[in-house]
Amino acid sequence: MGRCSGRCTLLTLCALQLAAALERQVFDFLGFQWAPILANFLHVLVVIIGLFGALQYRPRYLALYAIWMVLWVTWNTFLICFYLEVGGLSKDSDILTFQASVHRSWWREHGPGCHTRSEVLPASRATPGGLAYISVPGCLLEYQYLEIGHSSLQIVLSTMKIALTSLVVLTRTQQLIKPHTSPRICSCSPCT
Repeated sequence: MGRCSGRCTLLTLCALQLAAALERQVFDFLGFQWAPILANFLHVLVVIIGLFGALQYRPRYLALYAIWMVLWVTWNTFLICFYLEVGGLSKDSDILTFQASVHRSWWREHGPGCHTRSEVLPASRATPGGLAYISVPGCLLEYQYLEIGHSSLQIVLSTMKIALTSLVVLTRTQQLIKPHTSPRICSCSPCT
């Protein structure tokens, strides 16, 4: 039974969040949602910087990483509010596509159990292709709840990583105070 340090746990959480962000990136590309694509791309870059900072004990990289995690929690909170239509937000607006296209979440038409039906709309409401998805019957789970689930997972992972980043920096600071203690490379087995 191995004991995982805060650093090993941070690295594991970074890997999990990186996998979740890449999965989210794929589905945002499929839905042509440009704002989330840009945010996910920046997030992947900063997670890689955070991984490097945790592996090499770089406090500046870890500080940048912690600041980004706060911004990432804010972004995901905005997405939850967007899909729940809190305040003046509407999940049917083009804000996530920078109003460059009429695309929506990929999950809207391809969610679990959904059967997409397209119909021709009057010219005043038609999309550039002339077709619009008016109904998606039979969905087991509405698309906004899938998007909220993605954002909630990112918030949970981020808040855990903010606390662990602080722990890693404090542990490293304590190790520097004791000159006879050298930092060890992450050599823990998977946490059990």
